[in-house]
Amino acid sequence: MQRYSKYKDSGVKWLGEIPSHWEVKRLGKICSFSKGLQFTKADLVEDGVPVVSYGQVHAKYNSRTHLSNDLIRYVPGDIAYGNENSKVGIGDFIVADTSEDVDGCGNMAFNDCRTDLYGGYHTILIKNLQIQNQKFLAYLFNSHTWRAQVRNLVNGVKVYTINRDILKSSYVIIPPNKEQNVIVDYLDSAVSVIDNAIAQQQKMIDLLNERKQIIINDAVTKGLDPKAKMKDSGIDWIGQIPEHWEIRKLKYMLRTNLMYGANESAESDDPSFPRYIRITDIDEDGNLKPDTFRSLPPIKAEPYLLDKGDLLFARSGATAGKTYLFNEDIKACFAGYLIKASLKDVMMPEYLNYYTKSGVYDNWKKSIFIQATIPNIGADKYANLLVTLPSKKEQQDIIKFLDLEVGKVNQVVSECKQKIALLQERKQIIINDVVTGKVKVV
Repeated sequence: MQRYSKYKDSGVKWLGEIPSHWEVKRLGKICSFSKGLQFTKADLVEDGVPVVSYGQVHAKYNSRTHLSNDLIRYVPGDIAYGNENSKVGIGDFIVADTSEDVDGCGNMAFNDCRTDLYGGYHTILIKNLQIQNQKFLAYLFNSHTWRAQVRNLVNGVKVYTINRDILKSSYVIIPPNKEQNVIVDYLDSAVSVIDNAIAQQQKMIDLLNERKQIIINDAVTKGLDPKAKMKDSGIDWIGQIPEHWEIRKLKYMLRTNLMYGANESAESDDPSFPRYIRITDIDEDGNLKPDTFRSLPPIKAEPYLLDKGDLLFARSGATAGKTYLFNEDIKACFAGYLIKASLKDVMMPEYLNYYTKSGVYDNWKKSIFIQATIPNIGADKYANLLVTLPSKKEQQDIIKFLDLEVGKVNQVVSECKQKIALLQERKQIIINDVVTGKVKVV
C-alpha cells in the first residue's frame, strides 16, 4: 500500500495526521438528528411497520456497513403515525444510544436499501448527511479510530449512553467526493473477500456443531454398544433406546426441588464476594465467561450458593433452555432467571449436561415453546423433562466417550473461531487505515 504525498496535522489529538487535501468536520455540522419511535417490547407484532431498535443493532453488530433484514422488527402502524421524524431514509444511520459495554457505544446500522423503515426505542437517527457518499461514513463509523473517539466521550459506569450532543461534537474525516467513491469501491471489494472467508469458517463451525450434536444425541439415546437390543421409549422425540435403559422425569432424580435464583441487581464486582452467575455470564457453549464478573454480598448470596455438580437452566427469553454445569473451585450463587437442579446419585450431572446439548432436548424445548408466544420454561416444566437413564457405569462410559469426541470437535471449532478473529482484525485494520488516509487506494 502506498501513502499520500503530503499530510497535515488534523488538529484532532486522536486522529493525528491526515492527507493534506482532506477535511475534518464536526458531525453536527453536516447532518441532522432525531429520535426513534417510543414503544416497548410488548408492542412488537408479527407484521406491521418495520423498525430497528437498539437491541437489534447490538445483537447483530459486527462491523457491518449495511442494513440486513435480520435486524427488522415490527410495531402497529398507529405507533408510527405522525412520527415522520423517526423514519429512516436511505443513507441514514440508526445509532444504539445505550450499551452495557463501553465498546458497544457507537454501534449503528446503515440504511442503504429501505424506504419504509423507522428507528425503534433507544435509538438516535443520523439524517440528511451532507456528503457525497454516505457509505464512506459507514466505514468510518466502524473504524477503530472513530469508535475510540466516541468511547472517550460517552457517559456511564454500569450502563453507557451516547446522546446527540456527543454525536454532534464528534469529528469526521471527509475526503474529496471522487476519493470517497473510490475508497468505498475499494473497501466494498476488500471487505467482501474477507467476509466470504469468514462465512466459510462460520459454515465450518455450523457443520461441526451439527456433527457434535449428532455424536451427543446418539450417545444419550442409543448408548455406546451398537449390538444392544432396543425398545420403543414411548416418546416420539426420543425414539428407540437400549432395552435395559429407563426414561425418568427429572423431578424424580433431584435431591431437592428445583430452585429459582436470587432477585438481586448485579452491582458489586468485589472479588471477595461469591460470584453472581447470570444468564449473560454463560456463553453459547454453556461455559462461564471470564470477563463478566459480578458478585453478591455473602449475606445475600448464602441461600443461593452452588455446589459442584449443580446444573443451571435458563428459564426465559432467547436463552431459555440453555444450561451450565457448575464445577468451579470458587464460591458462586445464581440469579433469578436461572433454575438450579441438584441431582441424586442415580444420575451424574455431567451426563445430564450432555443430555441438554442433544437433539432430543432441543425437540423437547420446541414442544414447550409452541405453547407460548415468549420462550419460557419454568421449574414446573423442567421438573417434567423426560431423560434417558442408563446404568451408572454406562453413564460414566458415555461421559468419558463424549469428553474425548466432543473435545476433538471443540478443538477444531476453536481453531475456526481463531481464524475468524484474525480475519475480523484484518478487516478492521484495512478499514481503519483507508478511511483515515494512512494508506492510499486512489
